[in-house]
Amino acid sequence: MFSVIVGCGRVGSAIARKLLSEGHEVSVLDEDPEAIAQLEKGEDRGWEDMGGAFTVGTALEIDALIEAGIDRADAFVASTDGDNTNLVIAQIAQRRYNVKIVVVRVLDPARATWYEQQGLRTVCPTKIAIEMLEDAVHEAVGA
Repeated sequence: MFSVIVGCGRVGSAIARKLLSEGHEVSVLDEDPEAIAQLEKGEDRGWEDMGGAFTVGTALEIDALIEAGIDRADAFVASTDGDNTNLVIAQIAQRRYNVKIVVVRVLDPARATWYEQQGLRTVCPTKIAIEMLEDAVHEAVGA
């Protein structure tokens, strides 16, 4: 499986490292050339020496997405720190490039729900945290 991951922070880099360790082909796109360091933490080889690809570019630029391999991706993960960027590029992957698996991180629970209803697979860390905290409070008070 060939995956393109946009955003190389803690989330994107962790997903990329995991997929690569499982034998998948992984390409990461980030606008910060120093972000590759997240992929190489604790490793004795560079990301590209381990078989990964890294592209420096802006996620909203089609040329950068193509350079990262969106046109041949089996899976696409949008994990930048911006909901708007993630939602737009996820729709591009899904609709323009017909990527089979598209997953988008959305921090705003209301937007995540709406986009999920429109057919995007969303992951909302905020919603998950709210649910877990509510459960913890209910557990603590015995409700």
